[in-house]
Amino acid sequence: MARRTLTTAAAFAATATLLLTACGGSNDDSSDGIKGADTGSSSPSASTSKANSDAPDLSLPGDLHLVFDFAKPSDSKHAAALDTATNYIRALKHGIVKQNPDDPAYQYYSVGGAAKYAKSQIQAWVDGGWTATGTDKYFNADTANVGSTGVLVTFCRNQAKSYSKKIKTGKTHYTKESLDSYQKFTILMRPSPGSTQSWKAQQIEVQGRVKECQG
Repeated sequence: MARRTLTTAAAFAATATLLLTACGGSNDDSSDGIKGADTGSSSPSASTSKANSDAPDLSLPGDLHLVFDFAKPSDSKHAAALDTATNYIRALKHGIVKQNPDDPAYQYYSVGGAAKYAKSQIQAWVDGGWTATGTDKYFNADTANVGSTGVLVTFCRNQAKSYSKKIKTGKTHYTKESLDSYQKFTILMRPSPGSTQSWKAQQIEVQGRVKECQG
């Protein structure tokens, strides 16, 4: 995992526009948002979701599988930022499963634009009457310093096996793998005021149809 330094402007010139992206492979339907989640993960952060006594519940149903195929950064600051970024994704999934746009989980791990993004994604699932099932994979993580305190976290996503399921009927909408399955996440992480251990997702950008993630 590379470690780099970026200026804030260069790191997040395009972050003001939050991309609400459809999930799964091709032939997707009207449901918007990020799909798929689970307590199971290959990420080193999976066992630390509730490391703090006041951390929210991130538990998810057994038919959702969230996989973080990341190596832990050697830099402790970058490791903490990446860990919280993965918990932010888990929290977003938790809100989708709970059908709660005001879920305290994502509010615990995010502020500003990142919190607004999570709420809008969850709301889209609620409005569509959908929940999530399947396997959602995140991989190829990278971290870079932004200014004196921030860390920019980026990673790819393969949502080919992440599906939406109608809550009323229980019917799963399956999709096939295609370029639509691959996204790239860019998350600006900053430490909480007065803390070097607690981090928050501040801004997020999600790019769709990313060929570099398709590999």
